Amino acid sequence: MDVSRQPLTFEYRGLGDDHHLSDYRETWEHQRAVHAAVSTGARPGHVIFVEHSPVYTAGRRTPSHERPRDGTPVIDVDRGGRITYHGPGQLVGYPIVRLREGVGVVDHVRQLESAIMAMLSSLGLETVRMPGRTGVWLPTDGTRPDRKICAIGVRVAARTAMHGFALNVQPSTKYFANIIPCGITDAGVTSLSEELPGEWSVAGLAHQLEPFLRRELSPVISPSDAAR
Repeated sequence: MDVSRQPLTFEYRGLGDDHHLSDYRETWEHQRAVHAAVSTGARPGHVIFVEHSPVYTAGRRTPSHERPRDGTPVIDVDRGGRITYHGPGQLVGYPIVRLREGVGVVDHVRQLESAIMAMLSSLGLETVRMPGRTGVWLPTDGTRPDRKICAIGVRVAARTAMHGFALNVQPSTKYFANIIPCGITDAGVTSLSEELPGEWSVAGLAHQLEPFLRRELSPVISPSDAAR
């Protein structure tokens, strides 16, 4: 199958000529509307790329003592996992796709990890998976601990996935200092600019990631979507 011709559509929300940060609640409402259409077959799978205004999102497993109180909005969301941060300098992607029969949440997460790892490898940065943990990681180098460069948290309803991933391109580290990201106490957080200095942009990385997502999501997308 020529995955470049699959009808998976992409939206660069605020990442074009009218570049702007996206409000999380407004984007979440948009996600839910797209999810409803994809889950009923009214439209093919759709990926939303955004760069959010500073916000913390609290997954269903977030204990009250991990919620930051620095004045930054904290929004309770219907994905798994715990507290995480979204903000400027971070590429957030929401792949809303109807999954094949027999494909579960973990299968979908692994494909997202594969797409991001392959894209980073194409830039010259080799990343890994960590046993028992989701996301994309850099292993300890003897000086720094294991550190996460991309967080992933999804929800599947009506066999259709929503929420997604947050790839740290060059975010401010001060917001991560207010939380225990994803509830992980024995590892750190990093970014592309820290690991591979260069002139990186969120919009540019989104465009570079698109073909990798097309390829890696192909095995998990429902055949009825691929046939449209």
